[in-house]
Amino acid sequence: MENKHNQIEQTISFVKSQLKNAEGGHDWFHIQRVLNNALLIAKTEHVDVFVVQLGALLHDIADSKFHNGDETVGPNVAREFLMKINVDSNVIEHVVNIIENISFKGGNEPQNFTSQELDVIQDADRLDALGAIGIARTFNYGGFKNRALYDPEIPPNLAMTKEAYKASNAPTINHFYEKLLLLKDKMNTETGRKVAIERHVFMEQFLEQFYAEWQGMK
Repeated sequence: MENKHNQIEQTISFVKSQLKNAEGGHDWFHIQRVLNNALLIAKTEHVDVFVVQLGALLHDIADSKFHNGDETVGPNVAREFLMKINVDSNVIEHVVNIIENISFKGGNEPQNFTSQELDVIQDADRLDALGAIGIARTFNYGGFKNRALYDPEIPPNLAMTKEAYKASNAPTINHFYEKLLLLKDKMNTETGRKVAIERHVFMEQFLEQFYAEWQGMK
């Protein structure tokens, strides 16, 4: 148990170091929130909490959107680090599989791996894309990519392939329809669903206010 505790502490230090200059929506604080969400959800699920902790901590260690779309960087970085701190090989494989399959990717891609631990971390990560934090992260990333806030002439695209989703430079508001508002119905756990519903309602209220202000009605 002590060894696992040390491995978690080493992983936290590694992730903080790796994400020191990360974009604000994918920084250490995002990881910390996802970890806290995951631990909350794990209380009502039959999961290996050690795997959940490592998976949550390393799920965005090298997000492909910041590495020219290369989806192999994150799993490779995680595998190399976990081997270095002597994590059991079966745990390493599980964590790597989680990292490879956690992403939304347009919502139309089948997962190649399933586990209850992945379900928990995926819900935890998706919760951080919802509600007030989700709105803040979405506009932060839109600004990071120099995207328009909203353009009534560019409708959301709900039938994007993974490649089109990753390459999209559509206005930030479109992202609500292409991802955020879809997440409520994609949650895996009961706890995740309950929290997602509340945050979903908040985002709907935000959009209603946004459009009213856009049109000068409020």
